[in-house]
Amino acid sequence: MFEAKKMEIKTFYFNPIRECCYVAWDATRECVFIDPGNYGDRELQRLKDFVAQQQLNPVKILLTHGHFDHILGLEDVARTWNIDAWIHPLDREQMVRSGEWCAQLGLAFKPFTGTLHDLADGDRIPFGETEFEVIATPGHTQGGVCFLCREAGVLLSGDTLFAGSIGRTDHIGGDYEQLMDSIARKLLPLDGDIQVLPGHGPATSIGYERATNPFLQPA
Repeated sequence: MFEAKKMEIKTFYFNPIRECCYVAWDATRECVFIDPGNYGDRELQRLKDFVAQQQLNPVKILLTHGHFDHILGLEDVARTWNIDAWIHPLDREQMVRSGEWCAQLGLAFKPFTGTLHDLADGDRIPFGETEFEVIATPGHTQGGVCFLCREAGVLLSGDTLFAGSIGRTDHIGGDYEQLMDSIARKLLPLDGDIQVLPGHGPATSIGYERATNPFLQPA
């Protein structure tokens, strides 16, 4: 569990792709789910048990992008806690396409039937006494975003930036030059102490990636 200033974040590794789903909450016990990629009843139960144990009150679902591995549990999570979801409008099509990907991979997919709100660069998404700032980082997908809490010193980077790597750009909507520009202009100038929680793999920091990530040295 990652403990940021005034905020705590729990990481869950879900589905066959080992996607990182995060639960973030503060002292009010209000919480948000970021990228609920849980697959099947057992993984949903893990979320239910954690929310109950921590006595949390889920209020929102935030999506960094619409790829299938990040939204496999979206419908179940939204229905379980009767909450809405937020995504950049340019990735709504990715959500629809996720069903096609799952069919090819032999995975069950539940289309989202709940309420979906649009995110835009610079938006502030509040919960409890905390808020995330939306940073649009197109490149992995056209509607990819990161969620930054400056006060807590944490960035949820989705599939834009990883420890020692960057998001892939060979799928529909991907653009390598655009992704590199997003990282160079939007993420690398952030304070080096900001902790980065990516969509896959271990946590890292802006400073460490700025100094060591082989994809970012030209930037």
